[in-house]
Amino acid sequence: MIRPVPAAFVLSLLTTPAFAGSDNHLSEGALLGQAAFKSCQACHVVTDAEGNTLAGNRARTGPDLYGVIGRTAGTADGYRFSDGLEAAGEAGLVWNEETMIAYLMDSNGFIQDYLDDPSARIKMRFKARPDKKNDLTAEQVAANFYAFLAEIGPEMDMDMNMDMNMNDGSDGEAESSN
Repeated sequence: MIRPVPAAFVLSLLTTPAFAGSDNHLSEGALLGQAAFKSCQACHVVTDAEGNTLAGNRARTGPDLYGVIGRTAGTADGYRFSDGLEAAGEAGLVWNEETMIAYLMDSNGFIQDYLDDPSARIKMRFKARPDKKNDLTAEQVAANFYAFLAEIGPEMDMDMNMDMNMNDGSDGEAESSN
């Protein structure tokens, strides 16, 4: 016998953001980073390649942070970066765990040190702060924010697709859309 699906359940599936139901794939640190992202969403958004908003409120003051991990600094399409951040990218700055955490600890100071130019300036004024509620240092907050961006980025999408393919009996290979 086929049981009817309650309309409220179907409606909840249709109105739930794509990322909201998939938090179960995030590490504990990334979940804490997701919570910390609330202080960033006034300026930033995370929107995947299909246009789904994964985090944030469609803000456009700062660049979209989807795929920022592994990207050369100051190169996101559709955003005009400060001279300091563009210069850092031209000098080889690529966002990885080490550089992202240092940047989030003191964005202007990091760029000035990276460029060895005390007059270098950027637009972002954010500094990671300790999270007293979760007993985290500012560096741990920055590391969790990095984990969040890394885990919801394009590489994580591919890893999740590969995991799903392995579970469905296929050979586990996924095509890259890059």
